[in-house]
Amino acid sequence: MTRWLQSAANALGGGMFLTLFIVFIVQITARFGFNKPLPWTDEAAVILYVWVILWAAATVVPEREHVVFDLLWNSVSWRTRQVMKIAGNLLIGGLALVGLPASWDYVHFMAREGSPVLNISFMWVYLPFVLLMAALVVRSVWGIWSAVRGVGLEAEFQS
Repeated sequence: MTRWLQSAANALGGGMFLTLFIVFIVQITARFGFNKPLPWTDEAAVILYVWVILWAAATVVPEREHVVFDLLWNSVSWRTRQVMKIAGNLLIGGLALVGLPASWDYVHFMAREGSPVLNISFMWVYLPFVLLMAALVVRSVWGIWSAVRGVGLEAEFQS
């Protein structure tokens, strides 16, 4: 089930990126090929870019692929790594959990406004940020559980 969900998340992210690429090509062709810029392509590209970045950060990119500063991590003992991983996940997950209701309130509030050209509700534009916050909470809980069990502490961030 987990593999299927990850494949679906990857496919959706790839589909959004492909759509962004197509919109970008249409935009360039219209602007420079026909000297007739299309306003909707600018707006669609920005919205798709926001979605692609936040979707990928929330669902596609695994923790081990995120940029980390591991000089300290690699120089400490296994037990210290365990404490660092638990503390870090408590901090990130806790802050995301505390910020989640306010983020949802803001996104829900933005439903009253729409994008100027495509008239897409800003709620839909900003919704992936709420998904990212929720994913941070879930990943942090999983990271704490893994650290408590001692999983992934030896070579987690080593290349």
